[in-house]
Amino acid sequence: MTVRVGPKGQIVIPKPIRDRASIEPGDEVEVELRNDTIVVTPRRRPRRLGGRFSRTGMAGRLLADRRDEPR
Repeated sequence: MTVRVGPKGQIVIPKPIRDRASIEPGDEVEVELRNDTIVVTPRRRPRRLGGRFSRTGMAGRLLADRRDEPR
């Protein structure tokens, strides 16, 4: 699918792709350059976790640790 770059350097992600990637208005995306390819990745909001350890902060530390792991 081809899109055009606007005068301000903006592009529009086509609706079928936004729908498949679950990207909604206001969502953040990561943009990176890999060799000659521009990669746009949706940035997921952390889910609120409950359960036995919900107030200890452990879930937040585990999610932060996982987010910082090399990919």
